[in-house]
Amino acid sequence: MDKPTRKFVPKSARLMDQVREVLRFHHYTYNTEKSYLSWILQFIRFHNKKHPKDMGKAEVEAFLSHLAINRNVSASTRNQAFNDIALLS
Repeated sequence: MDKPTRKFVPKSARLMDQVREVLRFHHYTYNTEKSYLSWILQFIRFHNKKHPKDMGKAEVEAFLSHLAINRNVSASTRNQAFNDIALLS
């Protein structure tokens, strides 16, 4: 018999508080939490505070291209940013 999976539903109304709740539910370290929040905020600010639910693949690609071209960020750092942003999906 398959083990039931628990689906965590954040209680907060604000996006960043929801992200914190999810990360804490999964027992991420404080430094990891800071990293996730930082990349997510940068992503949202890059797109003029557009809500992530209204964004998709094109916006993620634009942000990662910006990191590579304009900010000269390494591939491993871009991968970290991508993985942190992917938490929103």
